[in-house]
Amino acid sequence: MATKSTSSKKSTTAAATTARENAEAGFTASATLTKNLQAVLVDLLDLQLQGKQAHWNVVGRNFRDTHRQLDDIIEAAREFSDTVAERMRALHAVPDGRTATVAKTTSLPAFPAGEVDTSETIDLITQLLDKTVATMRDVHDAVDEEDPTSADILHAIIEKLEQFSWMVSAENRTPRKA
Repeated sequence: MATKSTSSKKSTTAAATTARENAEAGFTASATLTKNLQAVLVDLLDLQLQGKQAHWNVVGRNFRDTHRQLDDIIEAAREFSDTVAERMRALHAVPDGRTATVAKTTSLPAFPAGEVDTSETIDLITQLLDKTVATMRDVHDAVDEEDPTSADILHAIIEKLEQFSWMVSAENRTPRKA
């Protein structure tokens, strides 16, 4: 058993870890895994914020349905960002969701200020959804190589965001001619 030395001489044995320190044992994310999950987190947080901007400022035909669909996307992005951040903490990584970090590191294009027509909002939100998915797909293989559990989380998020993209973009589509 390791003990602390009570004399003025330096001990050659380490102090025993405490129960609290043992609770922090387990798989630890590498710098690369942390960076990749942070990129996903930032885009999900930005999707949530820009979704709210769209939600508050959408106007025009089919307003009510678009407004409600944005609520669904915003809520999902909030839940997904929380899942990613909590996964990072489980891997002893420190998520950074501060507004300055999100603004500086997001890969998403900015949603315009002011009122935006429903048709344009649909196109812009589809673009934000697709770009968020692209970030996840860009980091997926590296995440999967190091931590398949985190990759499984990305799979579930990608599936839902791609479904949102399809459903939102359908608002502006016209049927294909056979």
